[in-house]
Amino acid sequence: MLATLKAHLTDWLYQPRKPEAGTIVLSQRRVYILPTQHGLIFGVVLVMMLLGSINYGLSLGFVLTFLLVALALNGMLYTFRNLARLHVSALRVAPVFVGEPALFSLNLANPGDLTRHAIGISRERRPQGDENYCDVPSNAATHLSIAIPTQRRGRLRAGRLTLFTRFPLGLYHAWSYVHPDASCIVYPRPAPAGLPLPQADAAAGSGASYGAGQNDFAGLRTYHAGDPPRHIAWKAAARGQGLLTKQFSGEAASEVWLAWDQLPPRMDAEEKIARLTRWVLDAHAQRLAYGLRLPRLEIPMAGGEAQRERCLEALALCEISA
Repeated sequence: MLATLKAHLTDWLYQPRKPEAGTIVLSQRRVYILPTQHGLIFGVVLVMMLLGSINYGLSLGFVLTFLLVALALNGMLYTFRNLARLHVSALRVAPVFVGEPALFSLNLANPGDLTRHAIGISRERRPQGDENYCDVPSNAATHLSIAIPTQRRGRLRAGRLTLFTRFPLGLYHAWSYVHPDASCIVYPRPAPAGLPLPQADAAAGSGASYGAGQNDFAGLRTYHAGDPPRHIAWKAAARGQGLLTKQFSGEAASEVWLAWDQLPPRMDAEEKIARLTRWVLDAHAQRLAYGLRLPRLEIPMAGGEAQRERCLEALALCEISA
């Protein structure tokens, strides 16, 4: 109950906005500032110093107290200025599979002559620990990213994010809410590897040109989730070159249709989507020509990276009525 009331109060105070396209300017009206815990303690110490100076008539005590008050007031100005008037825009988000974090990146542009230090980002109403920081040079731009966990397939929205700073003294916390119009396609979690592909049809016409055989080694490419373990270049990984997948040349002799109707009726919709996802990954790894047939969508026969992304996106956004 208390958390719900706090959430409603926050919405009323900070006026949640709909997703904003294009560049977001952090005007002065969008930046909020409050003392941190250290700032409150510092304020209590200043009050005690002032009372002690008055009680004992300490001239140097008054000088030190007012000097620290001036320092605190200047710190508040610098903390606020460190965040105000930044230009924020969302960058493209790469698709991920369910269970992998979606990396949302913002472009922070600083039109002023002062470097902005220790700008942080976090998800709204999340505990500390998921924060990232960066410095934004004067008259330049930099990227600031935040990873958001994924739990289900489909389109994941960035939601409302918080940009904040405590620079330079840590006595104040200035923040601003941004709601970029950014989303990430979350691919379904593939079924376990080892499931055989549907029976292939003999290649005919242009379909044969999409395939690749398994005889001649043609080079290495970056590893993609779902690539067969037997095609991974383990020696290259041992040399610290990262995960790479072996590619083979040669003409394939078949093309494959991956169809919803080929799966057993007893399987539920999500199991069928997971199985089709595995088939797409395996067909792509074998460099076959393949097409995808869903209840209300058919993707024509093709091959390559574009076909893989097209099919995985269709599976991610597939809506199957019960």
